[in-house]
Amino acid sequence: MIAICVDDERRIMEHTVRMCLNLPRITEAKGFTRSRDALEWLETHSADLALLDIEMPEMNGIELTARIKQLRPDIAVIFLTGYAQYALDAFSVHANGYLMKPVMEEKLSQEIAYALANRPPRRDTHILIQTFSGFDVFVDGEIVAFSQAKCKELLAFLVDKQGNSVTRSEAFAALWEDRAYDRAMQKLLDNIIRSMRQTLEAYHIAEIFEMQRGTMRIRPEAFTCDAYRFFLGDSDAVSAYRGEYMSAYSWASITESYMDFKSRR
Repeated sequence: MIAICVDDERRIMEHTVRMCLNLPRITEAKGFTRSRDALEWLETHSADLALLDIEMPEMNGIELTARIKQLRPDIAVIFLTGYAQYALDAFSVHANGYLMKPVMEEKLSQEIAYALANRPPRRDTHILIQTFSGFDVFVDGEIVAFSQAKCKELLAFLVDKQGNSVTRSEAFAALWEDRAYDRAMQKLLDNIIRSMRQTLEAYHIAEIFEMQRGTMRIRPEAFTCDAYRFFLGDSDAVSAYRGEYMSAYSWASITESYMDFKSRR
């Protein structure tokens, strides 16, 4: 099990890391004194547990939890804090535990065991697609790099369609709103599709995409997606949504409006 420890006081952070490494179920513990450094690390690495201070400059632990849940929806979060008044805020972002400082190793071990015992069964996050705010695809924690921006946008558009089939002309209209679908642009779209498939094959995730008789679709059952979990009413996904969905793409505004409506109910 991998844990991250975030506290702006280096001495406390290092002590928390040492306590974690003394626990038999934790195989690796990474420490950070800045929230943004922890987020940057999580963009390319997986973790099972986050031990977070709450009162931190730039980004507090409550805000950090919401951002972490976007990257790693299944991570367990325990707050370590000297401020009892944050308890309600902590559980509003679905924290799994809450300990007052100073934290003793025995108490930490008990809280970690409790937090992990009460987690829902772990989802398969081999392929994780993030749509809140921007759009990214992760394979075992590694971000997928697309050769062209339009290849990435095409996949994003298919994810937005939630497994429904899309024709070439429908995909073209979304990717090039102001262009005519002539022969030259048809060839360009074919190249984009081919390049996107090559990228998926290079990352060994070609199974998320399929084409049949001139239509294309993604296979929702082949990956985990924050938006799909939101639509199913998953409490962590609902909590993680902050009013932005694939913000780089104008065609995503319809789904974003629907998500805004759902989140206010």
